[in-house]
Amino acid sequence: MFLKERKALGILEEEGIVLATKEIFDGSQGRYNTQLEIKDKQKTIKRLCKKYESHLIKTDELEYCLYSITDNNSFLNSNALPIEKMINFLTTFFKPNDVEEGYDLSINPGDGGARLSHSHETQYNYVLQSLLLWKEIIDNMFMLWSLAEDDLLNSTYPHKLSDTGQGFQRVQPCPQVNRVMHAILANTQKSVGSWIGSSTIHLGDHNVPNALMFIDKYTQVPRILVPIVTAVEGITPLMGDTSSKTYIEAAFGSEREAKKAILVDFFRHGFDGSGADNFYDAGSCIDGRLTSAWNWCSQLQQKKYAPLFLLTGFMGFDGDFQK
Repeated sequence: MFLKERKALGILEEEGIVLATKEIFDGSQGRYNTQLEIKDKQKTIKRLCKKYESHLIKTDELEYCLYSITDNNSFLNSNALPIEKMINFLTTFFKPNDVEEGYDLSINPGDGGARLSHSHETQYNYVLQSLLLWKEIIDNMFMLWSLAEDDLLNSTYPHKLSDTGQGFQRVQPCPQVNRVMHAILANTQKSVGSWIGSSTIHLGDHNVPNALMFIDKYTQVPRILVPIVTAVEGITPLMGDTSSKTYIEAAFGSEREAKKAILVDFFRHGFDGSGADNFYDAGSCIDGRLTSAWNWCSQLQQKKYAPLFLLTGFMGFDGDFQK
């Protein structure tokens, strides 16, 4: 909208726009090549800004627009990528119609705290659909964030302070976020064909009191998934260390079995309807899927495979990794 109002929307169709807005990973291609790529990007940005500068828009304003697109690409790389990797783990290590002995994804109420009852195939598809939904939400997070601010400042829907069970919270309707979330859910449901579980979206109630709480919940997705991805991927280099390899083979049997030990437990109990304070709030609703994943995180220290996380640099779901 900003570029359109200033007659500079054409900059987004320029051949160099991909280079001008891409995220450059430090050292991913060697220091020399990285520096060259940075210089090429800077030259491209200056060239494009010079071409579209006018009395309606200044060079620095054009640069801010291009850098904001880079920020979005950076956000997607760091937040959507772990979801894509988890989807790849699910589809690589498990098959919906083939149950490998010891790696059955089926869950039953009361089993390990589960509140849902799913066969292996149903749970496989339930997890896949949940991950796809999370990715769709993350892909649209910048728009959702903007709409969340509009909802919070909307005087038509004033907030009220209520004790939601999570302390006193600002409870306020979120009409714009709600509308987009239902569209995102509908797109995900359309892509998977049939939907497993509830389609209820909690917004403006005691579960998710306001739009800011909604944003906060879904920005936690990479905090949950990145440590899991890091642990699973980190097992391979651990096999190069004699002591680590001896432990892994003694405790799990093999590298592959160590990875599957983590994944089978997360795909079962990170999506089992658990974690809520009461049965009514638990289950398969859109919000409940994330609640179950957080509940799984809180129990990690009790798991047999917890040492694998520590060996790969894990310090906590809210902390950094050891270098």
